[in-house]
Amino acid sequence: MKNVFGGALLFFSAVGFAAAQLPIDPELAAEIAKIKAIDNHAHPVRPFLGGDKDTDYDALPVEVMDPYTEPVRTREGSPLVIQAWRELFDYRYEDRAPEHVKELQERKKQLMKEKGEGYANWVLDQVGIDTMFANRVAMGKGISPPRFLWVPFEDALMYPLNNSSLAAKNSDYKTFYADEERLLKRYLKECGYTTPPVMLDEYLKKVVTSTLERHKRGGAIAVKFEAAYLRSLEFDNTSRAEAMRLYYGSRGTPIPDAAYKKLQDFIFRYIARECGRLGLAVHLHAAAGAGGYFHVAGANPMRLESVLNDPTLRKTNFVMIHGGWPFTREVAALLSKPNAYADFSEQTFMNYPRAVAQAIREWLEYAPEKVLFATDAYPFSEEMYWEEAAWVGATTGRQALGLALTEMMHDGEITRERAMELAHMVLRDNARKLYKWE
Repeated sequence: MKNVFGGALLFFSAVGFAAAQLPIDPELAAEIAKIKAIDNHAHPVRPFLGGDKDTDYDALPVEVMDPYTEPVRTREGSPLVIQAWRELFDYRYEDRAPEHVKELQERKKQLMKEKGEGYANWVLDQVGIDTMFANRVAMGKGISPPRFLWVPFEDALMYPLNNSSLAAKNSDYKTFYADEERLLKRYLKECGYTTPPVMLDEYLKKVVTSTLERHKRGGAIAVKFEAAYLRSLEFDNTSRAEAMRLYYGSRGTPIPDAAYKKLQDFIFRYIARECGRLGLAVHLHAAAGAGGYFHVAGANPMRLESVLNDPTLRKTNFVMIHGGWPFTREVAALLSKPNAYADFSEQTFMNYPRAVAQAIREWLEYAPEKVLFATDAYPFSEEMYWEEAAWVGATTGRQALGLALTEMMHDGEITRERAMELAHMVLRDNARKLYKWE
């Protein structure tokens, strides 16, 4: 079996990208290729070993959305997929002929059977990842520590009231709010309830806090919010008295969306404070997202500034997942906040290496200790499943990092020694410090 990191420079030459204006420094490239990375954000899928199909890889699966215009790099027929097949599964062809794809599928099944519960670990080895943070509703066989660390979803806790008005806005919301309601029922059941308690204080203590503490005991290293798929990232500072009035006075009946938002805002900040107490980082989707109804302006990370400035939340670390694209310069400014971090996942399969490098460079010039490597490996389609997405994300991410650091060296901003140090920080060391790993 071919290992894509067997040769130090392989990941720079294998993808077939257009030649960069400035070649990546070869010594730096060799060093980057050797570093076993910590992947700050991904959605790995349990290997199918004859049991139930895995549905826990996301709280809001995007494949059920209405059709929309996808970025060129991720469209069906992308040449990156064939390259990933070649490097991961020894695919021998340059086309997608049905008989060739069938041979590939049989090869995958054979590997899963051979590797068993170690299949996902094998995938990480192929793409040079030591540890992957698994954004999942629940972990399971084949996706477990120490190679996979849990990041559960907490959005459902923000929606304890009637969501029919919100769900009626478009077809994607209709599906997503139904998903959140199912997940909330799951959390309620785990806390001993069938419906949310009548009083807000009881809901916060017996459901919200209990769920967070249970997730912490279950191995969670952080929590994830996909809120940008449902609403704006602007979480105002609603008073407790107003939140209690809205919660108690709205049992079972829809309330105006603006009033409901105030309650959601209060619950979010409560969750964030509890995460600070428990030592859990808060991850937020802060970038453009999938779907033709996604509200891009609502995902601008600048909408999080009041949260980052809240003195009661300074013990909570926030990670802007996907690095805010297209608002990457705004992210650079927000990295001045002591509890703000960013990763460049998603960008590494939507965008080309040069564009990703431009964003990374600006962050590294401003706050290099706040920048995290991540792939956003996700089962996007049958041809680009989570394994292929991990390869594309890891390959593009390493190349973009190499480009950014080489350009900084060329412009006299850093030495080669400092570039090597920064590479280790982004790919591994920053995550270890953020999550307090010994």
